[in-house]
Amino acid sequence: MTGVTLDSRTVLPGDLYAALPGANVHGATFVGAAARSGAAAVLTDPAGAALLDAAGSDRDHPEIPVLVVSDPRAALGAVASAVYGSPAAHLQTFGITGTNGKTTTAYLLAAGLRGLDVRAGLIGTVETRLGDESLPSARTTPEAPELHALMAVMRERGAEALVMEVSSHALAQHRVDGVVYDVAVFTNLSQDHLDYHATMTDYFRAKAALFTPARAARGVVCLGDAWGQRLAAEAAIPVTTVGSDAGADWRVGDVTAGVFFLTGPAGQLVVPAHLPGTFNVMNAAAAAVALITVGYAVADVERAMHEPPAVPGRMEVVAGGPADPRCIVDFAHTPEAVQSALAALRPTTPGRLVVVVGAGGDRDRGKRALMGAAAASWADDVVVTDDNPRSEDPASIRHEVTLGAASVGRHRQVAAGADVDPEAPHDPVLTESGRGRAADIAWAVARARQCRPASDNTVVVLGKGHETGQEIAGVMHPFDDRDAIASALAGTPYRPHGDVPGASA
Repeated sequence: MTGVTLDSRTVLPGDLYAALPGANVHGATFVGAAARSGAAAVLTDPAGAALLDAAGSDRDHPEIPVLVVSDPRAALGAVASAVYGSPAAHLQTFGITGTNGKTTTAYLLAAGLRGLDVRAGLIGTVETRLGDESLPSARTTPEAPELHALMAVMRERGAEALVMEVSSHALAQHRVDGVVYDVAVFTNLSQDHLDYHATMTDYFRAKAALFTPARAARGVVCLGDAWGQRLAAEAAIPVTTVGSDAGADWRVGDVTAGVFFLTGPAGQLVVPAHLPGTFNVMNAAAAAVALITVGYAVADVERAMHEPPAVPGRMEVVAGGPADPRCIVDFAHTPEAVQSALAALRPTTPGRLVVVVGAGGDRDRGKRALMGAAAASWADDVVVTDDNPRSEDPASIRHEVTLGAASVGRHRQVAAGADVDPEAPHDPVLTESGRGRAADIAWAVARARQCRPASDNTVVVLGKGHETGQEIAGVMHPFDDRDAIASALAGTPYRPHGDVPGASA
């Protein structure tokens, strides 16, 4: 075998084609196409084998060896690892899971490895880094064949380590099978993905599966919530805990002059707080402790953590002029993430905090009103907008978010995109505005400029972060919040352009 793939359209001569059951059609339906492209064999389940038997062998369905197992997806990781030469065994591997903070922690860890002069690959929500090459990611964690193929390429290009985000979907769907991480990192757990997981306990169990001997050798667990405390108590591997309380193995001190102290059994180090917010301090602490856990010296880690991470779409500032409001894009798309982002920005905003927020369609509906309430609890002005409506009616999603924001009761509701009386700059308002031509963002910037001095004000656009597309009714349209802010600051119409890769769990 020369490779493994789940997609019959990507089969190359010598590949193993994994014909798995799909949501609408079984992969065995496409075995003929895979065989004609040179597939060396097929891996499938009994249902797939039955489909192949029924089809028979002819010009459209050439004879091809068929391997039948009861759960081919569960076998795929080990098979892909063997075909690609067990690449994970030759890399120092870090797997990061949690509801919020996976991407930021991954970038902080990758920056730390760079500061240690370690060549590291990166796989996550934003991008996949193969040495000096960066590719946009289609999902947070790739399927097992792609994952092992990527690690093999990283090895070929001289990588010594891999930092990657591990989603709950990936753990439940065997996407990271065949990898035993040197260190697994848990950031936190809060409501999300309850469209996929039946309950929060099921969601937790999916995450906790990373902290078993089959998937990781050691763990780093943040104790910022009850779920982290539970994981630390129940993990089946040795774990090191990180937190602000005395009970943590590594204790995080308060931020002073842009740094914080991290004190633990191996000593004390001073770590820069590259990004605002207590939650980002915890992300940086988790990254530093992960490096110490695999054996790097405390003094070396302290030096390495000064390497700036440059995390796309995470508290990312869009530069304007000196008299303009501070404008920020962040990927916060859960109630807790919205709360944490705004709690970080509120103390550093002398004037008005103007928030643009929305929620995605075809996802956990229970978090929509909670996101609106979190935004209204902190912001002076709230603009409820569209995120990725997907197959749902955007107006109905906005309505659910708006109801949550209105429940806080501090804001006067005004018509969508309405002008606000400049003589009443301290009157908090709640409005709806769709994404068409970035009317939502243009309104927010205009509102922040209206309240003088504008430079004291902050506009934060939450939800989409690094994303360069918006999915509406099955079509991905170009849209980048950062470009829309830049256009609003420049006073020019926003004209979306560029590629629109989507990212999912």
